[in-house]
Amino acid sequence: MIEFGKALLGIGALIALIGALLLVAGRFGLPLSRLPGDIAYRGKNVSVFIPIGTSILISLVLSAILYLISRLHR
Repeated sequence: MIEFGKALLGIGALIALIGALLLVAGRFGLPLSRLPGDIAYRGKNVSVFIPIGTSILISLVLSAILYLISRLHR
């Protein structure tokens, strides 16, 4: 049970770190939500945003980070 608690705290800290990085990126004007491949539609009464390019970028970055962590853990 102690290991599960440590894992939850680690995941929570990681999520908080990612949130802080996204806030800092927004302050410096990095266009995370306006990448090529992101789809935005604005109609009269509806607005739809599908962040495909942003999702791919975040997936690649997280995959690289987790790969490095797994390599260091061995």
